[in-house]
Amino acid sequence: MKVLCAYNANIDALHSITGAEVSAMLASVDVAEVVEKIRDPPGLIDSMSDFLAGLLLCMKEGIGAEWLIHGPDTFKLLKEQFIHRSKLRMGGNMGIMANVLSEMGAELVVPNVVNPTSQQLSFFSQKAVYIPGAEPCSKEMKCEDDENIHFVFDFKKGDRVKYGDIFFTVPRENRFIATYDILNISLLTNPHFEDYAIEHAGEMDGMLISGFHMMLKTYPDGSGYQDRLEQVLKQLKMWGSMNDDLLIHVEFGHFNDKDMALHVFSRLSPLVSSIGMNEDELAMLEPLHKVNAANILQMDVLSILEASDQCLSAFGLKKMIVHTREYVLSISRKTCLSPEEQLEAMGFGITCAGIFASTGQLHHRDKLQLLSSDLQESVFGNIQMQRLIETTAAVSSGRGAAGMYEGHQICMLPTLLSDDPVSTVGLGDTVTASMFLRELELQKAR
Repeated sequence: MKVLCAYNANIDALHSITGAEVSAMLASVDVAEVVEKIRDPPGLIDSMSDFLAGLLLCMKEGIGAEWLIHGPDTFKLLKEQFIHRSKLRMGGNMGIMANVLSEMGAELVVPNVVNPTSQQLSFFSQKAVYIPGAEPCSKEMKCEDDENIHFVFDFKKGDRVKYGDIFFTVPRENRFIATYDILNISLLTNPHFEDYAIEHAGEMDGMLISGFHMMLKTYPDGSGYQDRLEQVLKQLKMWGSMNDDLLIHVEFGHFNDKDMALHVFSRLSPLVSSIGMNEDELAMLEPLHKVNAANILQMDVLSILEASDQCLSAFGLKKMIVHTREYVLSISRKTCLSPEEQLEAMGFGITCAGIFASTGQLHHRDKLQLLSSDLQESVFGNIQMQRLIETTAAVSSGRGAAGMYEGHQICMLPTLLSDDPVSTVGLGDTVTASMFLRELELQKAR
């Protein structure tokens, strides 16, 4: 399979943070200010109190989020404190998905790399990735000194934070991301990638795109996110016009602004083959689907199904995939794949993600069955699947369930979980990319 990938690749600085570390950091800031910002989250990081508020909010609720670092001074503070203690690796939804595609058997993967520094390039898979015009450094950057670094703070279930009136136990593992990225926020493309895409779009099987959640509401030049989005839509229309069989999947991402999330979803839906997201991101679309966000965040399958159905119908989207920690749900109006094929693709994605969580690595397909034998099927996911079967026309099919809902095909499969995950970062991207690859393979085999 040949796949184009855009728009965001960066470097992740991964740090497993503890409650003790956070408690120690609270001693150096105005805790009352942090508490106030937890009550009214700024969504951006302009200070250490902003950073701690975002981190504590995620740890307290067991949720994931990504906040942009607004200025270089705060970025410098975080870099000085954490870069030497962090593990550097590929970051960005697109960058991670490109590597997954390459490692899991794609023939050719062509990613958009706006700032191809030597360090950024070193994190790409060597199996099937081809980067057009991989010349170190964009003219707008100062190479490694200003690389696109996203600080990813993993936290563990059961850890405790205690400082003054702040006291809680983390309910489940997740991550908080503090992002400094002056290029990907504009959804820029490398001119070499653009030229390659135009020349070879007719030969490609699919396209994976992401990074929309990084856009700013207003840019320094006075333009808005709508302007950046329109540029992308023109590209998608152009590439799509060159290949009627090109499947385009969008990985949605965590938006900090509901209006932006709704606008992006509405504009992308008619143009792409599918959109994927987690429960946090689906809850953000509450004004569209009108389903209680609290129920969605609790991963109630009937709430997620109803919300997905409403989103699917609103703007002509063909397929929507919701990947939670406990299960994956697919709902589609245009059934390019049979239920059995869709479940097979979902199972492949779930297995790849489960093994990646438990080992921190991607492995050859031949080893997947052996390595997955140590993983446990989600109990909660199974309970929710039984609720789906009892409430809808879905029936059991292998490990999963499939059926119809409001005229749409639905497929559901519980995830495979590790008792002691190495990392939770990139699991959604791993599910998405490996599932998309298997979908392309199954569709081409018809």
